[in-house]
Amino acid sequence: MSLGDDCHAWKKKTTDVKDQYDFKEVLGTGAFSEVVLAEELKTMRLVAIKCIPKKALEGKESNIENEIAVLHKIKHANIVSLEEIFESKSHLYLVMQLVSGGELFDRIIEKGFYTEKDASKLIQQILDAVKYLHDMGIVHRDLKPENLLYDSMDEDSKIMISDFGLSKIEGSDSVMSTACGTPGYVAPEVLAQKPYSKAVDCWSIGVIAYILLCGYPPFYDENDAKLFEQILKAEYEFDSPYWDDISDSAKDFIVHLMQKDPNARYTCDQALQHPWIAGDTALEKNIHESVSAQIKKNFAKSKWKQAFNATAVVRHMRRLQLGTSNEGPTTQAGEGSQDVDGGADSMSNCTFRCHPTSRV
Repeated sequence: MSLGDDCHAWKKKTTDVKDQYDFKEVLGTGAFSEVVLAEELKTMRLVAIKCIPKKALEGKESNIENEIAVLHKIKHANIVSLEEIFESKSHLYLVMQLVSGGELFDRIIEKGFYTEKDASKLIQQILDAVKYLHDMGIVHRDLKPENLLYDSMDEDSKIMISDFGLSKIEGSDSVMSTACGTPGYVAPEVLAQKPYSKAVDCWSIGVIAYILLCGYPPFYDENDAKLFEQILKAEYEFDSPYWDDISDSAKDFIVHLMQKDPNARYTCDQALQHPWIAGDTALEKNIHESVSAQIKKNFAKSKWKQAFNATAVVRHMRRLQLGTSNEGPTTQAGEGSQDVDGGADSMSNCTFRCHPTSRV
């Protein structure tokens, strides 16, 4: 299934967005937009609204139109949805599904008990969502833990993929060859500046699975050139003692996704059939202490631009429950502030974002 000819059928409601939504607090600001927590007046349902000044779009129209075209077509249980688009003389407003359960790493750290089986279930949801994208001819190109958010605060909440600023519709242009993404998650063929395909997303899922099982990235170096060299060679290890208690099946799953040759790399279909996902080979031993300690050490919040400020959403919802929704400070940019533009503007020059520190 392809996006086809109706990529731009989404154009926009011209009624005043504030006739239908009550704007609350700012969740975060980006290079050319901000995201606001809002309440739909008719239903009292909370949403996130991405507010983009038209002046800021000059020269960047193709980036935002790409993101909207992608988001408008996507309807999947594990992908943040675009619900409505409004246009005023000065702004574009994207009404997005609000996910309020917080960030992946935060939830893992907060758990007292965390196992391979938990990681396997997370990866299965990601694979299901990315398979859906790939079947539609969409390549995400920037899959990473920071773009994975929990739908709600419930213990059994599903995981959601956000941030489509770098997504690409296959066949909508020439063969993909633009070097973009986030360093530690980028496939070797991207760094080699070779034409690439949806296989780059499968590599990134392998990297995410690796981190979920040990708490640190498979590739790390303070020097970007050395980091890229590791990735280009696909040089990574299952270091002792961090991997001593992890199953051979989990390691086999990662090895099949983190293949240097994209033609030998597992597809989402193949990965979903692997015993570590589809079978019962994922262990249920508690690995929380080791993994959470490594996450704290290797993924300092200050180093990352978040997909959105989930902390602010959670805080706001707690205030609503307490009946004090008008109290408390609004979110300050910098406190887990988001890259609300999905990286589309900053990445158009093919610059890479920072990478996590070494665990050593």
